[in-house]
Amino acid sequence: MGVPILILPHRIRVSKGRTEMRRSMEEKLRVGVISSTHGIRGEAKVFPTTDNPGRFKKMKEVILDTGKEEEVLEIEGVKFFKNMVIVKFKGIDDINDMEKYKGKELYVTRENAQRLGKDEYFIADLLGMDVVEDTGRKLGKIKDIIETGANDVYVVEMENKKELLIPAIKQCILKVDLAAGLIEVHLLEGLLEE
Repeated sequence: MGVPILILPHRIRVSKGRTEMRRSMEEKLRVGVISSTHGIRGEAKVFPTTDNPGRFKKMKEVILDTGKEEEVLEIEGVKFFKNMVIVKFKGIDDINDMEKYKGKELYVTRENAQRLGKDEYFIADLLGMDVVEDTGRKLGKIKDIIETGANDVYVVEMENKKELLIPAIKQCILKVDLAAGLIEVHLLEGLLEE
């Protein structure tokens, strides 16, 4: 079995706490956040929350979460500047029209999301999964994923509220069962402080 690789679109965080919003967002994956406007023609600077910002070139549309409603925006043009994606949306032709969207999140539907390969998972799917040791002992739930560059690290919140950090390497992550909501791990010596 290969190493589980995490693919962004990034974590879906719904801080508003409304269960109806959480339900509506579960089938969407975040791909970016509008950080500011760019120029006077209504372009947006988007901070990408996907591991491959180049995928914006292939996107035809995104879903904008305004906080009150969702709007489908058609992508007219994409270019790149440093760590940002400059996006031109069809029908938004003025800086003032884009200004109101600063700080808003962009999503794609799961069906339009990047295709996953073997042993690849969306972070949003891993959050909240139960983590058990290969001995059968329950360790806790996935609380967060830290992206380090070399390999990702799973942050497990244990029942005593302490955090356990597990590197996403094949020696540690033995099995990921999305249907059962379960990740089986092997803890290398020194990972768990008793």
